[in-house]
Amino acid sequence: MRLISVRPLTWEALLCCFLAGVIIGLERQLRGKPMGMRTSALICIGTYIFVAMSQQVGNAATDPSRVIGQVITGIGFLGAGVILARGGAVVGVTSASDIWILAAIGVVIGVGFPWLGVKLAVLAVAILVGVDLIEHHFEFLQRGVHGQSLPRSEPAEDRPPLVPRDSQ
Repeated sequence: MRLISVRPLTWEALLCCFLAGVIIGLERQLRGKPMGMRTSALICIGTYIFVAMSQQVGNAATDPSRVIGQVITGIGFLGAGVILARGGAVVGVTSASDIWILAAIGVVIGVGFPWLGVKLAVLAVAILVGVDLIEHHFEFLQRGVHGQSLPRSEPAEDRPPLVPRDSQ
């Protein structure tokens, strides 16, 4: 069976964008954050398409790398849109950072390193989960906004799980 051609894009790169988006988006979705698998995959795929297509239209008179800068600017506006101030606390900074890393992964895949993009997504989730575990283990790290999400007095069984309880 032959797949429909997506030239000049590649199925391998599109799959890697999808995987990277799902890897990061699943972590966010399991935590009940507004940016889940669908949005994450679309951000990564969209960035990949812009970068890959800019390489197709580039010639001696144009600089395809300018597209990367313009995509980063657009992603910055998208990220700024998820940052909110609620009750004196700023929320959504991690989601904005996720948007930023998803775009960076899309660029990595777009310039020809598809599996590196997937590895970077795994690294991003390791940071999200690992730092969360460290912050909850060490009380001195729970100051300011880092202590507002899950108070230390809240029993571990009442905290939002990293993995849904029914799948454990």
